Amino acid sequence: MARMHARRKGQSGSTYPVDRKKHPEWSSLNPREVESRVLELAKTGKSTSEIGLILRDQYAVPDVKLATGKKISKILEGNNIKPEIPEDLRNLIQTALQLKKHLDINKKDLENKRNLHLTEAKIRRLTKYYHSQNRLPAGWKYSLDQAKLMFE
Repeated sequence: MARMHARRKGQSGSTYPVDRKKHPEWSSLNPREVESRVLELAKTGKSTSEIGLILRDQYAVPDVKLATGKKISKILEGNNIKPEIPEDLRNLIQTALQLKKHLDINKKDLENKRNLHLTEAKIRRLTKYYHSQNRLPAGWKYSLDQAKLMFE
């Protein structure tokens, strides 16, 4: 697939191993225990990707979807613990804030100025998508000043 902001093609993404069709027997947790761990970790303030890493590394659950039949975000939605801002949008906003902080110190860094513009374009596109999916409040709009107040 071609890159969005460059005139070159990129590497293809990673693929799952071929033989992964069901939850492995060596995993110590059953589906109910996996869901309870997900909810427990979400209540401590962990994001969905952090929850997946903790379950993989500490509890030997290679794939939550294979174990429970639902993704982590769907488990959280079912128990009304979903975050106000989706995780991918939150990560992009934090990246934009770091770029802006860098640009305040290094005013002539044109490459990072372009990176900030590209990141903000991604944020706007993602915001538009989440508004159409009703995952963001109707009046929510991205601005760098508001993001500074939200995350700092």
